[in-house]
Amino acid sequence: MFLSKSQLNKLNLKSVGNNVKISDKATFYNPTNIEIGDNVRIDDYCILSAGEGGIKIENYVHIAVFCSIIGNGRVVMEDFSGLSSRVSIYSSNDDYSGNFLTNPTVPSEHTNVSHGDVHLKKHVIVGAGSVILPNVVLEEGVAVGSLSLVTKSVDEYKIVVGNPAKVLKDRKRNLKELEWKLLEK
Repeated sequence: MFLSKSQLNKLNLKSVGNNVKISDKATFYNPTNIEIGDNVRIDDYCILSAGEGGIKIENYVHIAVFCSIIGNGRVVMEDFSGLSSRVSIYSSNDDYSGNFLTNPTVPSEHTNVSHGDVHLKKHVIVGAGSVILPNVVLEEGVAVGSLSLVTKSVDEYKIVVGNPAKVLKDRKRNLKELEWKLLEK
């Protein structure tokens, strides 16, 4: 079930647009740092945990079931971008080297957490089960194949797959024309 307009207002989001459908089973942490545009849908069991940088979700964005957006860096999802089920975006990451302790229960002087913004530009789609790490920009039109690990930025209109994600081939650019047709209406 999606939240009503009055229930959306009670979330205390920084901003929320029109025609927004958010599941009553989605969870928001630090909602005053979360902006949501128009025509957005966030499905069941999603977690959006905004840190200092905040989370900005623009227009015509879909976030499917069991997705998470977590961390202290800024995360932006531009128009017509989307996450398939079980995608995780991290704008913070522990140091796994063994030289530092890990997890948020440990005082910060004993950890070495890195923070970095994540930016999904227009028409980016991320396949099921994929993970995006801090300091990544997915340029316009990027498609990430399911179960991929994205550790580096990707040039526009590329299809990437794998662990770590590598370019498979170019993606068609028809999306711009389809966008214009939709927005003309």
